[in-house]
Amino acid sequence: MPPIFGLLDVFSTICSATIGRLADFLFNRLHSMQPAVPVTTDSPACCARAEALAILRANNPAAKAQAAQALHARVADGSAQWDSQRVIDEPPGLPGRPPRPELVEPRKLGRRSMQSVEGRAVLLHALAHIEFNAINLALDAVWRFTGMPVAFYADWLRVAAEEAHHFSLLSARLFEFGHAYGDFPAHDGLWEMCDRTRGDVLARMALVPRTLEARGLDASPPIRARLQQAGDHASAAILDVILRDEIGHVLIGNRWFRYLCERAQLDPHATYLRLADEYRAPRLRGPFNFDARRAAGFDEAELAALVGLDPRPELESAPSRQARQARESDDEV
Repeated sequence: MPPIFGLLDVFSTICSATIGRLADFLFNRLHSMQPAVPVTTDSPACCARAEALAILRANNPAAKAQAAQALHARVADGSAQWDSQRVIDEPPGLPGRPPRPELVEPRKLGRRSMQSVEGRAVLLHALAHIEFNAINLALDAVWRFTGMPVAFYADWLRVAAEEAHHFSLLSARLFEFGHAYGDFPAHDGLWEMCDRTRGDVLARMALVPRTLEARGLDASPPIRARLQQAGDHASAAILDVILRDEIGHVLIGNRWFRYLCERAQLDPHATYLRLADEYRAPRLRGPFNFDARRAAGFDEAELAALVGLDPRPELESAPSRQARQARESDDEV
């Protein structure tokens, strides 16, 4: 073999080794930028609630989603246990988040047409952000509130695992649009309410699942319809999964809200109104998904109170319609 070919072989070998080392360096560098979930399971003092807090502190969204699902599976098979009486000190910096997306005020988030690919990508990103925050909200309920029944922690860990599944579905779909979570700005409204209710489990159950998450039951059908109209059937199918699961999540919130009201001998309706005012919950606005809300555990009195807030004329009660028509007649005169 001529010498030149031998030199080329040596050069090729050196290049391959260098590229391999460079790839290893980049891989390790990327993982050091997003640290692994700091969950320890070898200590006898560790319990599933403490592990939920460790996952909440993780700032890598994909790792957080995977860890939440893994912890749920371990609790289900009995390899992770609950300690409902353990008091856990709150660490600083909750929740763990990636550097992006940039968090801005809701009014600064622009709207784009869903008929465009970019507009649908913005929508999918907003939904992914909601689901990422929902993972955090559920994990926070698991670790924070001491002395609840074990079923409470199991319920909210299940919610965290299902929200993680939703986040994964939306992230994968967003990737198909050429984007990733963090590419667009977002707001922090969900976590702000979580932070306000950090010292009151009753307020948390009243205002996070029953108010903020229940709003998702109302918003899903019109968003899904717009995606279908744009021909984006794959994204619309993800909304079907999310709506199905979110009904169950709001039902869990309703169940524990009523449990806490009964334990404290409080009227649920009056208590909800008091807490909504005390913690400055956003005002409810229609249109409402009454079927989904009924399936999620809202009673008929609560649903009847929403009818007057729904702008659709077919939902107007007969007395309200007669009063409105009388006013309109007086105005015409």
